Amino acid sequence: MAAPVILLVEDNPDDVELTRLAFADGNLGNELVVVGDGQAALDWLFCEGAFAGRDPVCRVPSIVLLDLKLPKISGLEVLERMRHDARTRRVPVVILTSSREEQDLLRGYDLGANSYIRKPVDYAQFTRAVKELGVYWMVLNEPPPDQ
Repeated sequence: MAAPVILLVEDNPDDVELTRLAFADGNLGNELVVVGDGQAALDWLFCEGAFAGRDPVCRVPSIVLLDLKLPKISGLEVLERMRHDARTRRVPVVILTSSREEQDLLRGYDLGANSYIRKPVDYAQFTRAVKELGVYWMVLNEPPPDQ
């Protein structure tokens, strides 16, 4: 069986690289799948578009790290669509964003986000935050039995 997959939905290449480095530093051997916009995230999750040939059964992500300010479809819309589909309803979603808007925080939780983390501007803080969230969700958290 393949290692659990982490889906990172992030359009900033610098944040993608920092996330990769933080996971490597935390010795997380999980596959990190990166998509750069909301439509690509939905296509990957639901095996549509460019990801139509992907096996949806064995590749449900263990967690989705979701930016909010994305091209094409917003992170909040991705979250809403995930929560309305039985295949992704229980997948943990951590909003990882630079947004400081209270309505984004409230809407994220209203739509079923499991956590909301504001991206620290400082490199060391960002990598520490990503490393810690990876360890928590991939090592310590117990997912529901259908994951």
